[in-house]
Amino acid sequence: MSTPHPSFDQLAALPAYARQPVPVAFEDVNGHLNVRHYTGIASEGLDESLVELGIPQSWPARGHACFSAEHHLTYLAELRTGDVMSARVRVLGRSERAAHALVHLVDETHERLSYVMEEVFLHIDMATRRTAPWPEDVASALDRRVAEHAELPWVPDVSGCLGLR
Repeated sequence: MSTPHPSFDQLAALPAYARQPVPVAFEDVNGHLNVRHYTGIASEGLDESLVELGIPQSWPARGHACFSAEHHLTYLAELRTGDVMSARVRVLGRSERAAHALVHLVDETHERLSYVMEEVFLHIDMATRRTAPWPEDVASALDRRVAEHAELPWVPDVSGCLGLR
């Protein structure tokens, strides 16, 4: 069972990632952001947020990676060409080899929530291409972020169908 979504003001308190206007090239025949780009932009925002937790874009060159395991996507309001959007990330938890996060795609132009991507992602050892325990520094940073986000004054709008195992 899903919970109510946070307000624009609640989400605006989180850092903005992947902030950009909707480009003309991303528009579909319906005159709004094509469905495939919602997930791509949300994923970019999640990736940007992980850099400060010790997971840089160059991580695979160091023998590590994050792979997506599961997603739940919710479309709430269309984004149109020129609307400014940003991704706001809430990290919900982590296990030995996985993490659970929400990425909210915010329509800053109209001050509303447009899309929610709930994701479980895995730490991968690139030598074996299998899951592996998080490196200690990343695990500690994820734990700090989970604790920080647990203090937010709103209940996370989880789908109820994803979680850590």
